[in-house]
Amino acid sequence: MRFRETETVELKSIVMDDIKKEIIAFANCDGGTIYVGVADDGTVLGIENADKCALQISNMVRDAVKPDVTMFIHYETLECDGKAVVAVNIQRGTNRPYYLAKKGLRPEGVYVRQGYSSVPATDTAIRQMIKETDGDSFENMRSINQALTFEATKKEFEKRNVVFGQPQMQTLKIVSADGIYTNLGLLLSEQCPHTIKAAVFEGINQNVFKDRREFSGSLMQQLNDVYDYIDFHNQTHATFRKLLRIDTRDYPEVAVREALLNTLVHRDYSFRASTLISIYDDRIEFVSIGGLLPGLELDDLMMGVSVCRNPHLANVFYRLQLIEAYGTGMKKIMGAYANALVQPKIKTTNNAFKIILPNVNFTPKAAEVHKDFEKAADLALDSNEEKVLQFLREHLMITRKETQTLLEVSQSTAGRILKAMVDSGQIKQIGGSRTTRYELRKE
Repeated sequence: MRFRETETVELKSIVMDDIKKEIIAFANCDGGTIYVGVADDGTVLGIENADKCALQISNMVRDAVKPDVTMFIHYETLECDGKAVVAVNIQRGTNRPYYLAKKGLRPEGVYVRQGYSSVPATDTAIRQMIKETDGDSFENMRSINQALTFEATKKEFEKRNVVFGQPQMQTLKIVSADGIYTNLGLLLSEQCPHTIKAAVFEGINQNVFKDRREFSGSLMQQLNDVYDYIDFHNQTHATFRKLLRIDTRDYPEVAVREALLNTLVHRDYSFRASTLISIYDDRIEFVSIGGLLPGLELDDLMMGVSVCRNPHLANVFYRLQLIEAYGTGMKKIMGAYANALVQPKIKTTNNAFKIILPNVNFTPKAAEVHKDFEKAADLALDSNEEKVLQFLREHLMITRKETQTLLEVSQSTAGRILKAMVDSGQIKQIGGSRTTRYELRKE
């Protein structure tokens, strides 16, 4: 029998540690055969104890390769030129990608056949194998990153007195039956690659940014951080009915909560684009990746029909009493605006979903009053700065206490004015702590 290496044939003179890589590569591709006892040039060297050789390889594979690939390996002893050669036949596995347990689902742990060699797989190839094996459901797929931590999620479970151990993680599909973290686990971990970008704009368009933030980490962390961010910008306005004071927030808290939860639970995480939250004077817009699921129309959604894109993620939120089992989110949003003059809007495309919550306190007149107030505040600030500059022209230096007395303002306001003048380059700060003083910045 003549031996030579090909895409499906590998020659090994003896059993070495790297034989595991060859087995993984064949199992991840179209299968192949490793002949042990044959030199690279095809010379038959033979093996002294074929049974011991086969057992050695079997033990190596069982301990070092994940998932279990042993059922796809068959051992055979051949006699060539009067010498024993062990043929290790590897079939294409059904639970790809196979990888070195110590390296994990990373290029350095996953191998594929390329020409006559076994080489590390690319991230793209690994994802494709996972998709082919696990199906199209993102949350069910095995996570490429297996070094995950769950501090924020653990705190959320503890807050609600819900146990969060290994058995619960398997029940919730955070961990697969063979102990591998799924993409659901990735979403709930600190290593979650998906983010939420939030921005506050001046007026009713995107011409001027007032503030912007990007929130990362576990979806549980993002949920809490983003809600606090929106809540901070959700102002309260007071009206009076005779002697009764009525406080009304710009956005009903129930509507904000449900819109945010909908954005997190129903988005399509197979895309890496960030979720967008834009806060304008007259509205908040929540834009998430992933339109309506096939067969579902907007009218169905408004009637309470619920078809969940991420059922396991929704189940985690349900266990934590963050959402209800049925599609009540949209009804709650609409119910929160039941007595309002303005109503929420839903817009969808094939690839995106937008929830628009109107500001119940917004009127064009109110916006003008707000702008006039800001202008007055700016004029007052300019006036105070001019007083400080005039003082420095006459006295060369000023302290915060002197500023407070000069402007007849509080200690914190005096400090804020001085800091703004330092930041704008009008004055400079000298000293520190109790000896802090300010002087004109020289050209």
